[in-house]
Amino acid sequence: MPDAVFENRRLVSIYDALDSDRRDLDVYAAMIDEFRPKAVIDLGCGTGLLARRLARSGIAVTGVDPASGSLEYARAQPGARRVRWILGDASALPTAAADLVLMTGNAAQAIIEPADWNNMLRRTSAALRPGGRLVFETRDPARRAWERWTRAESWRRVQIDGVGSVETWVELTGMNLPLVSFRHTWVFESDGVSLTSDSTLRFRDRVEIESDLQRHGYAVEEVRDAPDRPGLEFVFVALRAD
Repeated sequence: MPDAVFENRRLVSIYDALDSDRRDLDVYAAMIDEFRPKAVIDLGCGTGLLARRLARSGIAVTGVDPASGSLEYARAQPGARRVRWILGDASALPTAAADLVLMTGNAAQAIIEPADWNNMLRRTSAALRPGGRLVFETRDPARRAWERWTRAESWRRVQIDGVGSVETWVELTGMNLPLVSFRHTWVFESDGVSLTSDSTLRFRDRVEIESDLQRHGYAVEEVRDAPDRPGLEFVFVALRAD
């Protein structure tokens, strides 16, 4: 089941506004010039921000997400008609349909069950054309990001047009490595409503991920740094073996 932050209409509607600095997406947009794909799948597309941005370049873009609330919002945004939207997870991917599959943000780490992770790797491989690439990001567990998931370090107040002031923070709720659980809280000043969303991420190290990719027929072409969070994340570029 998708987390509440991706299904609740009120939370989905402010998701992009709360995370307005999306320089993290620039590296993926630049891959269009680097790899020259004719068709791209944005797996775990969320509100569709990246999918719509890529579609403006004229390539065929498919956005896939298991959260109906996020996909409903994505379909209603300007430029959404340029994108093919699919409700589902990796199992819903069309076969031999893309030259590039992208997974941004927490999409890869949100796949916490080994069976689902292996299914994603199989299905993305099947969705790629010969010479296609799977690209995704994941936090380096050695940097222990969860130690900063406290109210004191994460609290902020954001003024959102048409909504008003929203307070938000994140707090760690459980840790049983490689799984880490946390809770997001949002408080709307306009009516005092407080909403929460519980999430769990799986922290995989580089050796584990490289082994999994190779076992599913991928060649690890490169492991890059995330330019917006240098030294904290891995960006895997994996080539589908023909």
